[in-house]
Amino acid sequence: MPRDSRCRVCSRGVYSCHWSQPSENKRRLPRFWFSVVVLISLLSLCWMYICLVTYNDSDEINSKAFEKLKQWVNWFIVLCIISAVFTSYCLLLLLLALFHVALREPLDLHCLHKIFLFLGVTLILFAVTGIRVGWPNEWPTVPLSLQATAPFLQLGAVGALTLLSWFVFRAFHRSRRAGSRILIAVLFVAVSAAIFLCPLLIRSPCLIESKELPPKPNLFGHRGAPMLAPENTLMSFERSMECNVTVFETDIQLSQDRVPFLMHDKDFGFLMRTTNVKDKFPDRDFRKSMNITWEELQRLNAGDWFLKTDPFRSVSQLTAEDRKTARNQSIPSLVQLLDFAKQHNISVMFDIYSDDQANDTVDIVNAIVKSDIAPSLILWLPPAEREYVNQTAPGFIHVYDNVRDMEKAGGSHLNVKYNNLSTAEIRELRRKNVSVNLWVVTERWLFSLLWCAGVSSVTTNSCHLLQRMDRPIWVLAPGIYRAIWITVDLISLLIMIVFFIIQREQKNRISDGNPTELILFLPSDSTSG
Repeated sequence: MPRDSRCRVCSRGVYSCHWSQPSENKRRLPRFWFSVVVLISLLSLCWMYICLVTYNDSDEINSKAFEKLKQWVNWFIVLCIISAVFTSYCLLLLLLALFHVALREPLDLHCLHKIFLFLGVTLILFAVTGIRVGWPNEWPTVPLSLQATAPFLQLGAVGALTLLSWFVFRAFHRSRRAGSRILIAVLFVAVSAAIFLCPLLIRSPCLIESKELPPKPNLFGHRGAPMLAPENTLMSFERSMECNVTVFETDIQLSQDRVPFLMHDKDFGFLMRTTNVKDKFPDRDFRKSMNITWEELQRLNAGDWFLKTDPFRSVSQLTAEDRKTARNQSIPSLVQLLDFAKQHNISVMFDIYSDDQANDTVDIVNAIVKSDIAPSLILWLPPAEREYVNQTAPGFIHVYDNVRDMEKAGGSHLNVKYNNLSTAEIRELRRKNVSVNLWVVTERWLFSLLWCAGVSSVTTNSCHLLQRMDRPIWVLAPGIYRAIWITVDLISLLIMIVFFIIQREQKNRISDGNPTELILFLPSDSTSG
């Protein structure tokens, strides 16, 4: 069997499951299903893009899943793997369809492929709905990410359009209906114009001259360095100090005997994720920090969970000594963290998780004052009881979680989620000498974008990765970028003109030489394909 026949048989067999000869069934709507394959391939690519850009917040969605299921599983990675498999499947199916067109085979999609496409689309719609309902604050990340990726997505789209133009021109020249030719031409010109000219709408803070690049943002250790050590343990803060963080960020709760300690999880997930509380107290359900004493907290192991669950898939990078140290971590008190911060002149910023903010604030402020740490090293974030804090410890630096409260109080320090401010708003706040800290920034692309925007600092899980960055991933002068996209557009246009001429000449040769062959050349108009 000749080589081209093998290719034809394999392609037809995988796509249509007709191994011996093409199907003669003319009622399978081949054009419709080809359009479905194209649209679902684009949809799967868009969904895969959403998964990749929201990976920065994967720990957040995993934590929410833990609150409901009481079992730690990296659900975000599972979702990404399933999405990647489906996207690869769709793209392979699309390539097979284009290969069918090149071989002039009927586009008869097998029913199993239709079922898989339906299941994949259902999964994507379910996931999108889940984000809209349970994670609505994540959607602003997508338009924000386009400021970092749009220039490169446009170049990729130009390349894809150039390759697909061969098949578009083939369909145009071999269509026997004037209406079809007009429709193909209008759609192709509209899509091409949109792709070629979209750089006129691209706005990115990284499209600046190198000399205009703002200073590198400072790093705040989010519960220490949770990729390198169990979160909210002294080992974690030691590792973050090695990353040259300027602030320790943590969460404070109070025990039954009024000892402030470090712990993020609360309510139904309290102590369950990050300690062995089930093993130590199997018959008790604490739920609230006020139900357990400091002595009981000290009996819990706060590090072994990190080695078992490997939440950031980073345990393999630890040395044997680091693993031994991590395995023996306990819950630290606020005073222990303050003593450590005081020794290394590092600031401390924290949230208070409490149902009794007034009384807990009093005890926490007293603990801070007694620790003898410099007041200027305390970044006071909790919004409750600010007046009392100002009177008792006037040297604390007050940080606000929204612009309105900050401006009303005459403050100059802001701490918000990274997608709550646009890059233009960041620049305006920095122009007013407001210190802007954004949380939680883990991925390098996001850190680069915020760096270009001029943010003061970021709270991060990956201080060891961001510390190594000397420059943003990319910075491009507007004039250079303009020259690049115009050049690429012109080259693409030239190649498409060549493709158009080649296809026209082939069609003319077939028409002049053998009318019967022309019919065979046009499966889309004369057969089910």
